[in-house]
Amino acid sequence: MVKDHQNTRRMAYQFIIIMGVVSLFGDITYEGARSVTGPFLYTLGANAAVVGLVAGLGEFLGYALRLLSGYWADKTGRYWVFVFIGYGLILAIPFLALAGIWQAAAVFIIAERTGKAIRAPARDTILSYATKQVGRGWGFGIHEAMDQIGAVIGPLAISAVFFLQGGYRTGFGIMVFPALMTVGMLALARRKVPAPEALEHAHVTPSPAFDGRLPKAFWLYTIFAFVSVAGFANFQLIAYHFAVRSIVPLIQIPLLYACAMGVDALVALAIGKIYDRVGLISLIALPLLTIPIPFLGFSNSYALAVGGIVLWGAVMGIHETIMRAAIADLTPMRRRGLAYGIFNTAYGGAWFAGGLVIGVLYLHSITWVIAFAVGMQVIALPLVFFLHRSTERGRAQ
Repeated sequence: MVKDHQNTRRMAYQFIIIMGVVSLFGDITYEGARSVTGPFLYTLGANAAVVGLVAGLGEFLGYALRLLSGYWADKTGRYWVFVFIGYGLILAIPFLALAGIWQAAAVFIIAERTGKAIRAPARDTILSYATKQVGRGWGFGIHEAMDQIGAVIGPLAISAVFFLQGGYRTGFGIMVFPALMTVGMLALARRKVPAPEALEHAHVTPSPAFDGRLPKAFWLYTIFAFVSVAGFANFQLIAYHFAVRSIVPLIQIPLLYACAMGVDALVALAIGKIYDRVGLISLIALPLLTIPIPFLGFSNSYALAVGGIVLWGAVMGIHETIMRAAIADLTPMRRRGLAYGIFNTAYGGAWFAGGLVIGVLYLHSITWVIAFAVGMQVIALPLVFFLHRSTERGRAQ
């Protein structure tokens, strides 16, 4: 029995790492492209409004469609099909090298974001099965750390192309290699663990009959996430502030983004371990670490700006690790794809709404930006304690 458990645990680790490599190559592909799609669209004749529309529509679809994909993944039980279709659409990125008009480029950009919406709930669901064996936080932390390694390499690869006198099309063209590696490693993961749900079944104890509804704690958690994320300024707006106020040289802004992704990876591992030890109360780190960001990121000091970006990367590491891990702990297996879909839709809605509000407030006063961002975190703080108390009460029953 002990040997069987050790073998299952070893298989879970291998599966998490292989899926981490899948995400690593995927991030090299699309994060590399995303670092330059704005100026590339401009070279094709798109104006600022078009660039904003394409980026906004892509991000909206990338989150909103997760509700549908999560629901259908649960309903059909064919999680691997959704994961393969979603990752397959990463191949739209190299086709940007062939785009001669901005409309064609927009189709490829939006196709990739749609692919992320299709794969994300199903991927997180099958990952949640494996993380049951090694610790939810640690398992998702490993995956996020590997994911962010790719997010660092991708923009640096594009920068290297420019340094070597290459252009946008060369940069997009070389992305065919990590895109193909993404699909290849995914096929390896599928062959190695064709039924990931068995990894969690091997570790669970019988539970009360499931009535088909998601628990109240999940909805409270989703509200907390929405409030917290809505008050979290996105990198694009902070970078815009750096540029218009000449706080950070333009050439350094992509490097700061890469730095933030590196911090994200390191924090993901640490916060994952902390989550496994103390549980949902570790979410208190989100509002506490988010509160200083608008003071630093929207300052007029280079040193404070850099500090703000480092902190921004740390908060992103928490978002992408324990926020995903918590969903798995709060929801039953049979509705987990739907739960991830609902959560990600709310998460994307918070990014959209919060970004819009912060952007409008920025036009009037940075003081209003700080007030809004801090205010949302102050609202989020007590929700952590309500959620912790709710889950503790549920365990006691």
